[in-house]
Amino acid sequence: MVANKPISDESTAAERVTVIACGAIAREVLAVMEANGLSHVDLTCLPAILHNAPQKITPAVEAAIAEARAGGASRIFIAYADCGTGGLLDALCEREGVERIAGPHCYSFFSGNDRFADEGDAHLTTFWLTDFLARQFDAFVAKPLKLDRYPEMRDMLFGRYERVVYIAQEDDPELDAAAAAIARRLGLAYQRRSVGYGDLPAALLAATARRAS
Repeated sequence: MVANKPISDESTAAERVTVIACGAIAREVLAVMEANGLSHVDLTCLPAILHNAPQKITPAVEAAIAEARAGGASRIFIAYADCGTGGLLDALCEREGVERIAGPHCYSFFSGNDRFADEGDAHLTTFWLTDFLARQFDAFVAKPLKLDRYPEMRDMLFGRYERVVYIAQEDDPELDAAAAAIARRLGLAYQRRSVGYGDLPAALLAATARRAS
């Protein structure tokens, strides 16, 4: 668990908010915090590799909530979508009285949940990339699936997909090139969409808004 704890003072201590986030969106959460002066927010990031084992996400979030509350946190927001937990994360949030960012996964809230929902069945044949996955494809996809060692497994693993859609948070030519190379490696059509941070800023700002004393 990686924590980023801004220094607090007595005037803001009562307003502090703890955000528990997926490590795969840490860069984006920090950017939103910096751009909006969210110095009253304490950020805890869980390991991004949990994406490869969604059954471990809810227990990890539960432990992080308990740790935050043991440290005196009263306001907590979960910067995770459902992320393959099958509703278990929502059940935890309800038990603990906390909220999470809306959406089935980060591809949705980065795209904008409404737009993502409107595309319907097209998602079933789409392999999604974020900036994080464009950077970390080998570590988080190719190696865990042994695609680096057995490239002949490509069609078995990705045969049902028709396209790679790279939803770009940043305008970075190197990431564009990396994403296009991933599509070629998988033998899929390639599309890039510049979406920025999607629904993330509004969700974080709403969850961390300072309350009137």
